[in-house]
Amino acid sequence: MPHDPAFIIRKYEQKDRAAVREIACLTALMGEPSAVFFDDDEILADALTLYFTDHEPESCWVVECEKKVVGYLLGAVDAERSRKITAQKIVFALVMKALRRGTIFRWKNIRFFFHVLLSALKGELKAPVFLKDYPATLHINILKGYRGTGRGSALIQTALGYLRSKAVKGVHFATMSDQAGQFYSKLGFQLLFQGKRSYFRYFLGQDTPFYIYGMRLSG
Repeated sequence: MPHDPAFIIRKYEQKDRAAVREIACLTALMGEPSAVFFDDDEILADALTLYFTDHEPESCWVVECEKKVVGYLLGAVDAERSRKITAQKIVFALVMKALRRGTIFRWKNIRFFFHVLLSALKGELKAPVFLKDYPATLHINILKGYRGTGRGSALIQTALGYLRSKAVKGVHFATMSDQAGQFYSKLGFQLLFQGKRSYFRYFLGQDTPFYIYGMRLSG
């Protein structure tokens, strides 16, 4: 990848928190804004980023273009630990915050939660657990207009180098985008699981694919 001084990849810092949260909402629906299905960026940003930015910032990076944060990679060295911290320290507080803000009573959100519940009742949210061989996880997003510059690949390679330095056995993550899946395959990730989710069908008019990709790093 040719060097481009307009782009800088660096470790996440506390000053990046607001930008990361904004990008998370602007890319939440397979790279598109969340506004079409969810009404409360504050709560959604908490759900998508709070563990990473507040509990494991050392495993996160951002990409800057002309001093503006245009993308991020949020990671967890131990996904099981991140799940436990989320369950113990984040979920209850997030629910209480959503109640105070009236988030769960807004019609757009009620409709979304209803369809997620239907999807769960169909068994669509069940997926194999790959923590034994792929204990780490990551979450990456780049703003539209800055994609296709090679910075997504650079972010991932930076994260993989970090995980290898920690002697992490492997990394896994999920995506609902066919295009993203092709991108990850080119980087050497293997498809571990494929399913579908129907909870966006009420406005997309079709089910969305659900993929889990992984890469072994050591062992």
